[in-house]
Amino acid sequence: MEYLEFELPIKELEDQLQKCQIIGEESDVDVTETCIQIQKKLDLAKKDIYKNLTPWQRVQLSRHPDRPYTLDYINAICGDSFLELHGDRNFKDDKAMIGGLGKIGDQSFMFIGQQKGYNTKTRQYRNFGMANPEGYRKALRLMKSAEKFGIPVVSLIDTPGAYPGLEAEERGQGEAIARNILEMTRLKVPIITIIIGEGASGGALGIGVGDKVLMLENTWYSVISPESCSSILWRSWEYKEQAAEALKLTAKDMKRMKLVDEIVKEPLGGAHKDREQTFVTVSNTIVKSYNEFKNLSPKELVDQRMDKYSQMGVYKD
Repeated sequence: MEYLEFELPIKELEDQLQKCQIIGEESDVDVTETCIQIQKKLDLAKKDIYKNLTPWQRVQLSRHPDRPYTLDYINAICGDSFLELHGDRNFKDDKAMIGGLGKIGDQSFMFIGQQKGYNTKTRQYRNFGMANPEGYRKALRLMKSAEKFGIPVVSLIDTPGAYPGLEAEERGQGEAIARNILEMTRLKVPIITIIIGEGASGGALGIGVGDKVLMLENTWYSVISPESCSSILWRSWEYKEQAAEALKLTAKDMKRMKLVDEIVKEPLGGAHKDREQTFVTVSNTIVKSYNEFKNLSPKELVDQRMDKYSQMGVYKD
């Protein structure tokens, strides 16, 4: 288990508890009371730390290397029913953007999402979760296929942004993202969007339009990352914590501003602390959200979605 800087007090207490248990096992000394006291301190420290996280600490949790990624969710939720589909039928198959058909119970869904890597080799293979234009065009192709067969779409967002390379711009990165946003607003099947990690910039928006947009508790959603914001405003990454605070990028901020519909609760300490529980929660949330829209006609669905996005940014003095 890897610990973030603000989690070090928890690590110290967990180490103490482990040593205490080892002493009890290897000797005749009764350490039960001591272990109970350390466990109480540990539980208290966890509650104190995780209930008072700053925006920057939530950004750090969203990037935790042990945190489950898109394929982890899909494989856990769909099991053997998931069939990955490849290619945009134009340029190539983007490994940073994955998609395919899967079932939850008896209901089929088209799953789409960005996939990060677990180590150096797979991070390069997945391009660090940063999709090229062909990735967004693949996502759109799959969404159109889902529409043709009346299959609801589930979009899982976890990206530091769309790939900013020269070749991506030459192949129309901006156009691909804009086209996806346009087509998703008028897609005639339900779209459930869940931010499971990082939700940065147009890279997230390219698959981010939905009838129901949800955020896991320790995720973020913003036009720019705190580091990039800090480098623009202060010409240094040192002010990333202030930038994270100013950007209002946490799930609570997004919910308060009515840019997302619901916050999905995570286990104490983050999704990686209890993966199985997180997978069950997300699966139940998808089914519950789909049930809200499954009986709407295509026209009602699109009209409701358009109204929802038209109201964003409207305010009264």
